[in-house]
Amino acid sequence: MITHKRKLRSEGSLWQHVRAPRVPSRALARDTHTDVLIVGAGITGALIAEALSEAGLEVIIVDRRGPVQGSTVASTALVASELDAPVIELQRKIGRRAALRAWQRSRLAVAGLRSFFRQRGLQAQSRDALYLAGTSYGARALRQEAKLRQAAGIETGFLDRAALHGRFGINHGAALLSFDNLTINPRAVTAQLLIRAQKLGARVYAPVRIDDLSRTKSSIVATDGNGRRIRCKQLVLATGYEFPKFVPLKRHRITTTFAFATAPQPRKLWPDECLVWEASSPYLYIRTTPDGRVLCGGEDERTSHPPAHGPLLDRKIARLQRKLGTLFPQIDTDAEFAWAAAFGETSTGLPIIGEIPGWKNCWAALGYGGNGITYSRIATDVIRSALTGEADPDADLYAFER
Repeated sequence: MITHKRKLRSEGSLWQHVRAPRVPSRALARDTHTDVLIVGAGITGALIAEALSEAGLEVIIVDRRGPVQGSTVASTALVASELDAPVIELQRKIGRRAALRAWQRSRLAVAGLRSFFRQRGLQAQSRDALYLAGTSYGARALRQEAKLRQAAGIETGFLDRAALHGRFGINHGAALLSFDNLTINPRAVTAQLLIRAQKLGARVYAPVRIDDLSRTKSSIVATDGNGRRIRCKQLVLATGYEFPKFVPLKRHRITTTFAFATAPQPRKLWPDECLVWEASSPYLYIRTTPDGRVLCGGEDERTSHPPAHGPLLDRKIARLQRKLGTLFPQIDTDAEFAWAAAFGETSTGLPIIGEIPGWKNCWAALGYGGNGITYSRIATDVIRSALTGEADPDADLYAFER
């Protein structure tokens, strides 16, 4: 198998219990060929498949499980324009100019997704976001961060304790207010995108496990566990946290994150239902759903094996419930759904997107970090540009060689 096999999530995700379209797939019964083979039928693979199919390329998508059965189902799907790493941190790692480019590209990606979802009739909710002062960055650091963003044309508001409490009812030291973020149902959106790609001519084969890759002068040959071969001109690996074994990943790690969803309680929610996340370690992030549930996640643990049940899951969910209750005392924090999932991180918080060193025409789209779906859009743009003879101006930010 060309990727590291791992358990991506426990059962119990909210999205497993919310209706979504069924994606037709078929067995790989014989050898075949295509312009582009995409390995991975999650949100990243779906976005890329739809874009390349619309561009007129012949596309095949394969997945060793089935469509929309991996880590996408466990995502809390906060589609944020804010990066995990604030500007004040990211500029120390990659320089101010590159840091601001990364932030501005993230905002552009979310704006693009908003338009994309609207044009295709996919449900997405626009949300402002609050970044609360915490153990990593206090009120003074957030004020400095706001000035850096504002100087770069990134609209950001600074709220002191009084303003935060007066506007949102949150008793906390300070927060940054940002705008134009999204929330989605990741399972439903991914399924709809795969179906749209199929209508544009894409083929979905599953379950198909790619065991071997080889190259000829003009193509790449992917061989599955039954010896069936798919010959392609371009290969895209959208395998999420099951990263390919031959891909050089020196600055990443796989951890486990935890999340739960409450019962619907629309009358108890906070003003504007903004996204909430905290500048702390362990991590904390909160969103709502259209039916009035609260999703709360974080408490990342340095283990790559998400527990299905047991004391670790129970302990982490209890901590998240306490944090949610402290921020919003009016919320019923009982967990109707609770789950754990693999989560990938890089040292900069930026994704890894681009042609794999030593593997011409093989592309990786690894959207590690808390901006996974935002990065999926960026990967779509970068790879579509490369495969249609264009150049993406920010591709260097995400390349293996950066």
